[in-house]
Amino acid sequence: MQEENNVNRADISLLDHFEREIWSKVPHLEKSGKVINATPLIDITEDLKQCARSEYGLNLAEKNLKVFGKFDSKLPTGSIKLRPAVHIAHDAIATGKLRHGKTVFEATSGNFGIALGQISRLGLDIVALVSRKLQEGVFEELGNERTRIIHLDMDICPAPGMKGNANLLAAKATAANIRSQLADLGFDPVVFDKSISEVLALLENQDVISLAKLLAKIYGSFCPEQYDNDLNIDVHRTVTGAEIDQQLHEQGHSLADFKIVCTFGTGGTSGGLSRYLMEKYGKKSLHVVFPLSDQDVAGIRTKGKASGLKFYEPERYGGQHEVDFEQAKRLLKFFVNKGYDMGESSSLALYAAMQMANFGEEGKFVVIVADGIQKYRKKLAAMEKKQPRLKVDLQEAVTDIGKYDKIVWIHTMYTPKKEGIELIAKSLGVDESKISVPTAGDVERLLMTQQIPKKMDEALGGSNSKTLLVCMAGNTSLMVAKLLAEKGMVAESLNGGISTLAQDKAKPISQLVKMATE
Repeated sequence: MQEENNVNRADISLLDHFEREIWSKVPHLEKSGKVINATPLIDITEDLKQCARSEYGLNLAEKNLKVFGKFDSKLPTGSIKLRPAVHIAHDAIATGKLRHGKTVFEATSGNFGIALGQISRLGLDIVALVSRKLQEGVFEELGNERTRIIHLDMDICPAPGMKGNANLLAAKATAANIRSQLADLGFDPVVFDKSISEVLALLENQDVISLAKLLAKIYGSFCPEQYDNDLNIDVHRTVTGAEIDQQLHEQGHSLADFKIVCTFGTGGTSGGLSRYLMEKYGKKSLHVVFPLSDQDVAGIRTKGKASGLKFYEPERYGGQHEVDFEQAKRLLKFFVNKGYDMGESSSLALYAAMQMANFGEEGKFVVIVADGIQKYRKKLAAMEKKQPRLKVDLQEAVTDIGKYDKIVWIHTMYTPKKEGIELIAKSLGVDESKISVPTAGDVERLLMTQQIPKKMDEALGGSNSKTLLVCMAGNTSLMVAKLLAEKGMVAESLNGGISTLAQDKAKPISQLVKMATE
């Protein structure tokens, strides 16, 4: 009985310590219903308009547009994941699921593990299952907290239900690696061996999320289960939604008039905010953003990998948007250079809001800035050092047509007829006067001598211009784009050239080009 009382007193002390040192310093509801410690809600409308104009050639000046950024990057751990981590841990301590002497096991792609590091300051042990594929900056931040790491050579968060992605031999090798790391961390490997059949089954399916649950179970530990724990949704329904509502009201607005835009990680943010909007205003005005299916953006999922997760609930969303991160990178650089603390996923969400505003008559948006730039600075620096893009698809060229100073025909044998000039202009949405046609001889001299003839330099607009190059099929223009890049000039080649435009308009090439006479 005396031992039980000591345990209870220790747990009460842990809860008190948690509430004093952590709970009191993050956004939470007071008994009055007011949210305190709110993260900044900043009007970024004018900067977004400037970015749209300078980076993408889009004119949003006349749009009835209002955009706020909700900067959860200002939370103590630098990401929105601190909200569910603290909420889940508080409940676990209060209900006795997490006590002194227990370890926390969780699979994480970074931010949730970093958030759990806050809890480790109370003397609790955290073991994070992470992929070796994580960015260097994420590993550095995990290492800065009192978090122990098990490294895995596989995706931490694959799409649910993926089968047969690792054969038995690979699963056994991974299991042996995990066993060795557990032993190094002080866990009895014999306990692991008794559950080896379950471990292998999970590894064969690359189900690292369930593996974290199993390790917590067999070692008598606690797993937050962020992908399945309803508290992940509850914190955003009860606190984050009310917090945004409160802040908009303080600035003379109503959330009833706004769309909220966020990316998809575990689904907790979108799940909680969509519920808040429906319960308070009866509206589906939560818009969820994904990268394209072949893109890897830190901390978030593609739409394909979200499908099947417990918290992926498209029926609750006002819209779903798959966005090209290659395009959003320019926005990321712009806002970081402006001094905003914004990470990769946040730039994707803000780019989506910009496109929604561009294609709509008006818009009021709150964009969730889920984390900051610190973890990604090295990647951003490497991004800026990359070679310029040399080719562009028709749809991208049309969307960004305002960024080009010149549109130049490039070929050594053919020049466009009047019909060809008209087709290029109409397809790109520009006036014919913006299209220049250097002589075929000048193009040939450029490629042969790698020197730019004077008249062609005038057609290109000089070294300070950005040029879209168009030829028959995209090959000659790509060669010229590469050559100009070596000279420090910015030019992009239209994929498919005029042949693509002719297919779209069902016109034969013979009507559009002629052999050069020189």
